[in-house]
Amino acid sequence: MIVIHKKTNRTIASEVKYADTIISRMIGLMFVKEIKGMDGLLLDPCNSIHNCFVRFPIDVVFIDKENKVVKIIRGFKPWRFTRIYFRAKRVLELPSGKLLEGIENGDELEVRGV
Repeated sequence: MIVIHKKTNRTIASEVKYADTIISRMIGLMFVKEIKGMDGLLLDPCNSIHNCFVRFPIDVVFIDKENKVVKIIRGFKPWRFTRIYFRAKRVLELPSGKLLEGIENGDELEVRGV
């Protein structure tokens, strides 16, 4: 799966794993030492996350039903919880520092391969 920032037409992540079951969303990135074999993880549906048992910080993008950015959290540290973003329907998790600069709330993303 590929995620593209539509305003700049730049690829945010080209090998995104899709977590769309209760188990895959619940496990997410827990218990892994680093993200391997993928650029990121798309949790769907999702509007709040925790970083318990995740051993590294991540960049987090909350996305609404129209694929617009609702909230960005850069460098989300282990053992933290986000609040619930009621407009969000999906969450994109990336390795910390990998989210392109210039992405802002309200920007539209394109998710290919879902």
